[in-house]
Amino acid sequence: MSACAGANDKLRCGVIGVNGMGFADLSAFLRQKNTECVAICDVDSNVLNKRAAETEKIQGTKPKLYSDYRKLLEDKNVDVVIIGTPDHWHCLPMVEACQAGKDVYCEKPLGNSIEEINIMERAANKYKTVVQVGMWQRSDPHWMAAVDYVKSGKLGKIRTVRTWAYQGWMEPVPVKPDGEAPAGVDYDFWLGPAKKRPFNPNRFHFNFRWFYDYAGGLMTDWGVHIIDYGLFGMGDPSPKSIMSMGGKYAYPDDAAETPDTLQALFEFDGHTMLWDHGTGIDGGYYGRNHGVGYVGNNGTLVVDRDGWEVIPERKNKKDLIERVPLQKGTGKGLDYHMANFIDGVKNRNRDLNASIKIAANTARVAHLGNIALRTGRRLYWDSEKSQFINDDAANKYLIPEYRAPWVLPKI
Repeated sequence: MSACAGANDKLRCGVIGVNGMGFADLSAFLRQKNTECVAICDVDSNVLNKRAAETEKIQGTKPKLYSDYRKLLEDKNVDVVIIGTPDHWHCLPMVEACQAGKDVYCEKPLGNSIEEINIMERAANKYKTVVQVGMWQRSDPHWMAAVDYVKSGKLGKIRTVRTWAYQGWMEPVPVKPDGEAPAGVDYDFWLGPAKKRPFNPNRFHFNFRWFYDYAGGLMTDWGVHIIDYGLFGMGDPSPKSIMSMGGKYAYPDDAAETPDTLQALFEFDGHTMLWDHGTGIDGGYYGRNHGVGYVGNNGTLVVDRDGWEVIPERKNKKDLIERVPLQKGTGKGLDYHMANFIDGVKNRNRDLNASIKIAANTARVAHLGNIALRTGRRLYWDSEKSQFINDDAANKYLIPEYRAPWVLPKI
């Protein structure tokens, strides 16, 4: 890649998909020193023009505008690519960015299927691409401090890890009729490799995450952030088996396809991990609507975006370990994460806080939870072969069917 030759050379980014997190990521990129956005791509010209104007206001120059990400990847002025598209559009641009010699900041989850994740990991390794994935809590000091405490051994034997997200602000999705795509939207391109379907506003901006064609519901949305720390604290293991139960219990008649209520249980060597989610309500564990609880013999460490604390176990009216009151966070995790990415690009360091290896493992675990729900049985996972053991029906969920003319990359 055209890495920075000197300390004062600007690192130039192109962004693919700028409606939601793509623009949040771009804003964080531009808050770093010696950075510039030279290109923006989106299939919705309304979003494209709005974000171009906002970018010009931030940096004083207007980026080039593209409606086709492939043209952006041909732009020699682009050093690094930020991918902020819906999940089903992560794999192709990321692989092609690697092939074009550009480093990548990709939103989470890494891919929308386990085979896509495997392909993306192989591409990054083959082309020695510096990749950061948007699991920004990996760079957030209080989350990192929590894991340091977990790894200190003070909690004693950790027998289970609770991970959860109860999101009251994610209201039920009202059913809407199919219709015409808004003016300025290349809807066929937006669908890309996903199945051909008539346009429905519920399957478009933001709410795409509730449909398996494009994403994996709350499990791969918030789950990837939270499950990631459940894995990180325990050394990033791969599960041996998975069971899930849930469904559309609270809002059976809304438009969403993915479950509003779900519990997934992952078996590891020596501990279990529970994922528990609910949309439309905030009633999580320990009085928090999201978080991770490492449950040890001596006490439990609880961490969320506000901070972390340790709740001791009590025996004979005595605390087994010292209580740790809430250690508050900074709220600057995304900025730290982007700084870690830029530092990696400049120093050709691929071992970033949310590297391709870390992000691939976490995304696979989240998808395993969804596949267990969809098959309705306990699944046994062979992480070496990246497939389920003696289960052809479950293995069919691993590899997506791309709609022509789009083809799943071969790496």
